[in-house]
This record gives sequence, C-alpha cells and structure tokens, in this order.
Amino acid sequence: MQTLTFTSSRLIFCALFAFGGASYLHAQSHGSAPLPEAPKLQLLAQSSAPQGQTAALSDSSESAAARLTLHDAEQMAIRNNPHISAKRLLALAQHQVVRENRAAELPSVAGGVTAEDANQASRISAGSLTASRLFEHAGAGASASQLITDFGRTRNLVLSSNLEEKAQDASALATTQDIVLTTDQAFYNVLEAQALLNVAQQNVKTRQTTDDQIGVMTKNKLKSTLDLSFADVNLSQAKLLLLDAQNNASATMAALDEVLGLDTATSYQLVADGGALAPPPPDADQLLKLALEQRPDLQALDLSHQAAVKFSHAQRDQLLPSISALGTAGAVPVRPGEYYNSSWWGAVGVNMNIPIFNGFLYTSQAKEASIRAEAAAEQTRALRDRVVRDVRTSWLAAQTAYQKVAVTTDLLNQANLALKLAQTRYQMGLSSIVELSQAQYQQTDAAIGNSNAQYQYRLSLATLNYEIGSI
Repeated sequence: MQTLTFTSSRLIFCALFAFGGASYLHAQSHGSAPLPEAPKLQLLAQSSAPQGQTAALSDSSESAAARLTLHDAEQMAIRNNPHISAKRLLALAQHQVVRENRAAELPSVAGGVTAEDANQASRISAGSLTASRLFEHAGAGASASQLITDFGRTRNLVLSSNLEEKAQDASALATTQDIVLTTDQAFYNVLEAQALLNVAQQNVKTRQTTDDQIGVMTKNKLKSTLDLSFADVNLSQAKLLLLDAQNNASATMAALDEVLGLDTATSYQLVADGGALAPPPPDADQLLKLALEQRPDLQALDLSHQAAVKFSHAQRDQLLPSISALGTAGAVPVRPGEYYNSSWWGAVGVNMNIPIFNGFLYTSQAKEASIRAEAAAEQTRALRDRVVRDVRTSWLAAQTAYQKVAVTTDLLNQANLALKLAQTRYQMGLSSIVELSQAQYQQTDAAIGNSNAQYQYRLSLATLNYEIGSI
C-alpha cells in the first residue's frame, strides 16, 4: 500500500512540475516578471547524505522533536516492544519446566501428625481410617522416597525440557531480530515519507507564489485567463499532494511508534546515516554458511527437534520398571500400652514398580512422540531450505539495489543535462512546450527514483543481515 501511494503521489508531483514549467517559460517569452523556480529535487538527491537528513518538517513542533538515530530506535524497540518481552518471559517459564522434571530425581519427604479417639480395640473401619489405626493415640512421623532408577525416563525428560529452554532462548533472539528488522523498515519508511512531505511543502509554496503572480498579471492584461486557470489547477494539485504526504508521514510515524513499544503518538526528528554506501558482500556461499550457523530461528527449530527426540525416548521408557527406596519413621507419645510397647516406629524398604498392561497407553504415547519427532525434523529441514532460498534472494536483491543507485545517479545527471538543453532550445524557439514538459517530467522522476534507490539499498542490506542472522 505504501509503494502504491508513493508512486501515485510521484506521478501527480511530476505533472505539477510540467504544468508549472510551461507557465514559467511562457511568462519569460512575453517579457513578464520571472516566476519562482520549481523545487530542486536533484539537489536533495545528489547530496552526500540521503534525503532523510534534509527532510525534517518545517513546523515548529517538529523542530522541537527529539532526535532519533537508527541505532537508538533499534535499542528502544528491544527495550520496549512487548513481543520481545513476551518471548523472554516464555523462556523464563520454560526454565521452571526443567526444574519440574528434575524434581523426580530428588528425594521426596512428607510429614504427618495424627491424633485419634477411637472405640478402643475396634477392628472395623472404612475410608481413610484403616483398621490397624483404630486405637486411641497421637503421633507424628515422616516418610521419604528416593528414585533409584527408572532406566532413563526422568533423565530424558530433563534433557528434553532443557533443550526446549534453549529453543525458547533462541526463539526470543529470533523475535528480537524480527523487531530490529521491522524497526529498520519503519525508520526508512518515515525518512522517505518526510522527504516527500518536505518536497510537497516546497511545491505548494512555489505554486502559491506562481498563482499570485499570474493573478496579478492577469488583472493587468499581461496573461490570459487560461494561464491563471492552469496555475489554479497546479496549486490545487499541489495541495492534494501535500495532504497525501502529510497523511503518509503521520501513518509511517505511527507505525514506528508501534514498533518502538509506544502507546502514545510521538514524533521524532530522524537522523539518517550520511556515510557513503558500501557495496554488498561479493560471495553468497559464505553468507549461506553464516546463515545456517547463526540464524536463531533455525537453531530454535533444531533444538525443538532434539527435545522431541528426547521426549520420545522418555515416553518409550515408561514401559520399563522403576525402582525407588522408601523410608518412614515417627513417634507415638500417646498410645495404648497393651498394643504399643515402643514410643517410636520406623521402616525402610525398596519398591519396584513394573508396568504390565494399561490398554496400550504407554505404547501409543511412545509412538506418538516418535512421529512428532520425525515431523519436527522435517520442519527443520524445510526451514533450512527456506533460509538458503531467502539468503540467495536477499543477496541478489542487494546486488540489484546497489546497481540501481549507480544507474539512477547517472540517469539523474543525464536528466539534468537534458532539462537544461530543453530550456535553452525552448528559449531560442527551437522546440515546443511539449519537449520541455517531457524533460521536466523525466528530471523529476529521475530525482525521486535516485533518492528512493538509496533508501531501498539500505533496507536491502538490513534485510540481508537479518537473513544471515547478523542484524
């Protein structure tokens, strides 16, 4: 949607230049007072810094806005964006899952205090009071159990949850890189929108001056009503372009605020990097190697696959026995003397739990976990193939975008020269207004295309760095 809006605005803007230039040269040919020149887009595009440095809004409120560089915007998004916070919290929650599974390897101790008033020496009971306890007594004790071995089940559960924790950490890093790339896109979109808004404001000011001067000349019978009508149309079209540019600038700034984690409308004076454009990396194979090693989302999926394999082993190990050591001890200060000769009691033992048959539950769970592990392996392979494709595509896009900067710069120089020649030929009466209008259109389109190519190349570099996991 933003690309379509920018293209339509550019066409309208070029049309304004063409009509304005015709009125200007027509006035010069009749010896009238010279009209103001059109905004010099080529000066903005040919400067050593990108348009973003000269595209600050002229309003007083904008001049007082806080300055924001790309690096500052990225750091603010990392601190404030809720998607990153949510991923980090999930990673912390997964750490507790590791502790939950490891608890089975540690001793379990429980204590109890019992006081009972019973029909002395009765032997019939139901529920939790068993017949052996139906004596008037009071006592306290504790029982403990320690898993000796379950033949790897608990260990595999701990390893699985530990791998899932690492996967969550990698996923949190992948989310951070996603937000950083989104921040870069929003940042460059704002710069581009502010550059167009600055040009639109200059265009309205120029067209207003032109309209006022032609209006005065029309009253003095130096220009026809047709010239004034053209000037009025140009001014109205310039105002429409300004409205579109203002809306686009506000919308892109709102998108940047959302990425930065702000819930209030905040405007910034963006500061773009004015350094020379560096060429893209020459070797795509080296980038592919880095991507397969560094991409956090690929690492997260690979760790999740390993966790699924460990979990499938744990589910399979449910079919094996488990051996535990048990112990209990306590004291009975209040007791019937004819049944209790000692004031304490205790025992130790070993218990082996052997699963025999439970309706094929453990077998089905083991098979399900194994199939899910195979599916996770295929998902990892699919992501690996997609990473290879995305890196190659991004590298080609960066190469093309870099070449476009050079081509659009050369095109702008040629368009500037063609415009000067067309102006000279028209003043000498060697060409028509159609030739001059076409030259103005080509020069304006080349100026905007050159500026847009610089932003697109910077964005393509950011995308390439994201694809290799180095953003």
